[in-house]
Amino acid sequence: MTHRLFVAAGAGCMLGAAAFALIPPRVPPEAIRIAVTSSEPLLDRAWRLPVAARFGRELAWQSNASLCGPASLANVFRSLGERANTEVAVLAGTGRCWTGYCLLGLTLDELAEVARARTNRPVRLLRDLSAEDFRAHMRRANDPGRRYIVNFSRVVIFGAGAGHHSPIGGYLEGEDLVLVLDVNHAYRPWLVERARLYAAMDTLDGNRKRGLLLIE
Repeated sequence: MTHRLFVAAGAGCMLGAAAFALIPPRVPPEAIRIAVTSSEPLLDRAWRLPVAARFGRELAWQSNASLCGPASLANVFRSLGERANTEVAVLAGTGRCWTGYCLLGLTLDELAEVARARTNRPVRLLRDLSAEDFRAHMRRANDPGRRYIVNFSRVVIFGAGAGHHSPIGGYLEGEDLVLVLDVNHAYRPWLVERARLYAAMDTLDGNRKRGLLLIE
């Protein structure tokens, strides 16, 4: 029983709120490398963007596969100077993931609820965005007063995996590349074409679309 519970919990964040509890296939390191842009000169430029710089080029990695949402919030809150800047502090008192695992992960709505419990800042859930809506938000992703967390499907970008949350560090508009501050240490931060990230976000998690969480 303990082993079955551990396996189900380990699937966590990668599965999001999917209606099944199968662990998706791991994405090979080579597939990660060729699927997104990890060019050091481009990443160096991206890390110097106003919002990315607030993260200090260092992320607190998710402590297990189910905690990408809380880890994303912890990193965002740290960059904003909020006290709830660890997974434990983010989840404290919310009743969520009390075992240390978020069974089936947190949906975007659940993550918004956790965020509102931990900050007095405005928290907006942005769903059913058009491609142009998404472009407009990415153009504002370098505003130091705004933080975005994107909920997306890894399958669309990497060919395997499932749902995931990570902060957006900024947007290189000239190259049309978005900096995703992936909280999974196996992936680390990467750049991806805006249209591809939009396609990965514009997918279903259960019966609802994925989207963005905006904290101002």
